[in-house]
Amino acid sequence: MATITNVTEYQAIAKQKLPKMVYDYYASGAEDEWSLSENRNAFTRILFRPRILIDVSKIDMTTTVLGFKISMPIMIAPTAMQKMAHPEGEYATARAASAAGTIMTLSSWATSSVEEVASTGPGIRFFQLYVYKDRNVVAQLVRRAERAGFKAIALTVDTPRLGRREADIKNRFTLPPFLTLKNFEGLDLGKMDEANDSGLASYVAGQIDRSLSWKDVQWLQTITSLPILVKGVLTAEDARIAVQVGAAGIIVSNHGARQLDYVPATIRALEEVVKGAQGRVPVFLDGGVRRGTDVFKALALGASGIFIGRPVVFSLAAEGEAGVRNVLQMLRDEFELTMALSGCRNLGEITRAHIFTDWDASPSHPTAKL
Repeated sequence: MATITNVTEYQAIAKQKLPKMVYDYYASGAEDEWSLSENRNAFTRILFRPRILIDVSKIDMTTTVLGFKISMPIMIAPTAMQKMAHPEGEYATARAASAAGTIMTLSSWATSSVEEVASTGPGIRFFQLYVYKDRNVVAQLVRRAERAGFKAIALTVDTPRLGRREADIKNRFTLPPFLTLKNFEGLDLGKMDEANDSGLASYVAGQIDRSLSWKDVQWLQTITSLPILVKGVLTAEDARIAVQVGAAGIIVSNHGARQLDYVPATIRALEEVVKGAQGRVPVFLDGGVRRGTDVFKALALGASGIFIGRPVVFSLAAEGEAGVRNVLQMLRDEFELTMALSGCRNLGEITRAHIFTDWDASPSHPTAKL
């Protein structure tokens, strides 16, 4: 097999290896999938302004996230049901993240439990939370994550209902019979019924709380001491409110373009959210990151770090833990090279002036004077 030289190449391998229902679940977006392609395309509208003749013999990519030191600003986003991709599923992902010295976010809908993932060894892990109608289930799950040593809660706020994913409707997507949503196994919420459309959409309609509001973010802080990241913010208005209600951070996310179609690419929404947060909490990004250049662009626009989702499941399907390790290593190497060629020796040296975008027209911007 030809050497894999970039992150994107894993997708074609995953497509060959996986059952259609599974591949389509991971790969597809909502409705017309305009936002799905836009998440990638928007990065192509950001160009570099590299600075030359700077001593880049030593490059430091380390950073801290919520006080935890990590090797690079590249982390793993929560993606559901990873054992559909590979038998080791979330175990493999956890080990790969730990080996790379970065953070893994475990999905509520994982096919491995918080305790099982914790048992893989040391590592900094966050837990992604869906709020179920039964708040006792939520409280129990948060407690279990805390006890298992998870360090933060990433609260998904863009899913009062599941987005319309037409591939899942066509395939009548459901969790394969040999798998369960392990975190809910003992609560009789671990299985998904077959449905005439998407089994997951029916599951969400039945279990996930559509009444979720900002007061629940405050409620969550009364039941846990863990910092809460609000995942799914796309506007300055919501960034301001997130800060006001005590969020520890914001993840700019459109749920991998799987919820509302025709929302902007996350890299396009990022700057607005950063301005709304006013430097009071860190802002992260997920959606469409496939290259080290993408990571640099996100940091130049004010992100404190990025999360990758689909590259993890595709590389997991292709090569298991080794695939996920390779994705993290390739992104790391590319990001380091981008920093060197842009004249940045540490993350603090990456500035807005290192890029220009299609939407830069303001007279204050350095390129306007040229």
